[in-house]
Amino acid sequence: MNHPKPSNEIKAVAIASADDLRERIRQKSKLKGRQADDASLAEVKKLIGEGPYRRDLLIENLHLLNDAYRALHDRHLVALAKLMNLPMAEVYEVATFYHHFEIVRGNDPVADITVRVCDGLSCELAGAKNLLERLPTILGNSKVKVIAAPCVGRCEQAPVAVVHQYPVLFADAEKVSNAVKNRQLTHPRAKDDAQFEPANFAEKGVSPEQKANVVSPSYVGFDAYRAKGGYQLAVELEAGKHDVQAIIKAMEDSGLRGLGGAGFPAGRKWRIVRDQPAPKLMAVNIDEGEPGTFKDRTYLERDPHRFLEGMLIAAKVVGIDACYIYLRDEYHGCRELLSNEIKKLQANPPCKLPHIELRRGAGAYICGEESAMIESIEGKRGEPRMRPPYIAQVGLFGRPTLEHNFETLYWVRDIVQRGPQWFSSYGRHERKGLRSFSVSGRVKSPGVKLAPAGITIQELIDEYCGGMQEGHTFYGYLPGGASGGILPATMNTIPLDFDTLQPYGCFIGSAAVMVFSDHDKARDAALNVMRFFEHESCGQCTPCRVGTSKAAQLMQANQWDQATLEDLSTVMVDASICGLGQAAPNPIRCVQKYFPHEIV
Repeated sequence: MNHPKPSNEIKAVAIASADDLRERIRQKSKLKGRQADDASLAEVKKLIGEGPYRRDLLIENLHLLNDAYRALHDRHLVALAKLMNLPMAEVYEVATFYHHFEIVRGNDPVADITVRVCDGLSCELAGAKNLLERLPTILGNSKVKVIAAPCVGRCEQAPVAVVHQYPVLFADAEKVSNAVKNRQLTHPRAKDDAQFEPANFAEKGVSPEQKANVVSPSYVGFDAYRAKGGYQLAVELEAGKHDVQAIIKAMEDSGLRGLGGAGFPAGRKWRIVRDQPAPKLMAVNIDEGEPGTFKDRTYLERDPHRFLEGMLIAAKVVGIDACYIYLRDEYHGCRELLSNEIKKLQANPPCKLPHIELRRGAGAYICGEESAMIESIEGKRGEPRMRPPYIAQVGLFGRPTLEHNFETLYWVRDIVQRGPQWFSSYGRHERKGLRSFSVSGRVKSPGVKLAPAGITIQELIDEYCGGMQEGHTFYGYLPGGASGGILPATMNTIPLDFDTLQPYGCFIGSAAVMVFSDHDKARDAALNVMRFFEHESCGQCTPCRVGTSKAAQLMQANQWDQATLEDLSTVMVDASICGLGQAAPNPIRCVQKYFPHEIV
């Protein structure tokens, strides 16, 4: 090898000054990326407090910012990340996951008022599409933004528009325009002086007649509930006057199953979680995002304490340390009502209370799935978890978790006090129990109908809904919301209950029944719900993310490519992580099977 020749020449080496060295250190230690400015830090801190900042409250903090500034400004997100000691990427990915958060950059304009027009199936049947097209021209204001929104949980009041947080029932252009003009932006407060006994509505309609619908119906407040014997069962249970095992047995004997849609026996779930090691938590699902479903909102608006007492009983029986209530963001009035009544309960507790927190959803249908809801409560993207482990063992914050739908807990008090035979005595066609059917669409009297389990669609329409609307003939129905499939009117004698619809490619789910007529097409209904699934897919797994999008495209053709659609359906059912992707093909297959004349 050739080496350089040695040299006796002495080379000068530059020596940096002390200031040069300090500058080099400053450059190396300088934080990368955008840094929070003092003004933004002060604005965020004013809203979320001085700390300490819990990681699981990230979504709650995003709501505070979104409410105050009508959007999420990027400078506020930077400040929030700094205050909560979270990576900016993590804050951003959570904020962009939920539909009710809008991120704006720099000085981009923000609408003064956002008008959301529901484009769910029931609202579409009632003329929402025409309303959505007309409103931008009629309002004629660049500061008012009109957008389509998925089902807002008011299907019996269709079509519905929401002006900021104010729902316009049976909306038309004039009503919406007046709400914007008069700046009706918030949900009016309800009175707490009502009387409501849900058992008295057995085999009756719970919702009022169409003309009697109001935005904020009166409800049973804390004092009124206590005056009628409310919380007495919880007090007696605390005093040891009821045997815990006897209560679990009563729940089992009643036949009460999860009324959010899964249908898991409530009593069995209590036994499973009770046997898990402490501490144990409870997560209550009031997200109610399944299109066509509004039963939980209907009961909550009338008697919140019956639900709260059911929750306390379940917590005592199972050994729950803390309860987290997850309420869908569209229910602004319910959130204020429930928050106020929980405060009254905590201020004057009739018995020892577990820790209770009310959490706010942010517009994500997927969070109706129990594990996605738990992720959201933890302040994360609402993406379903892989199973096992099951949440009864490893759930919220890694602890054994009892998950329940609102309505399931709503019936606990009545079942224990009246006896399990009271609940199981109802039923038709060899089925047992009561079901709260959310009925919407082309019927004369839509609403929540507390009917016997096993009732048929024809009996439900004729006996509870006053028949079909004038000029409309019964043509078909969705027995279980968007994901529950579609059946023709000729199949009108199938009992509506758990396990009765599966042989026909459908399921009851949350008992959201949407009825359409000879003025409508099943294929249009199927396309509407598939677009909903495409919009609401969390994107975590490819079969659902790509499959729903591709299916929606193919379903727009006059003649369906049935072979390709069936391939897509098979992949979604077999390979999707959660029930959204697994159930999304149901409308496709039902139209192919029961309405073939519409797609060839």
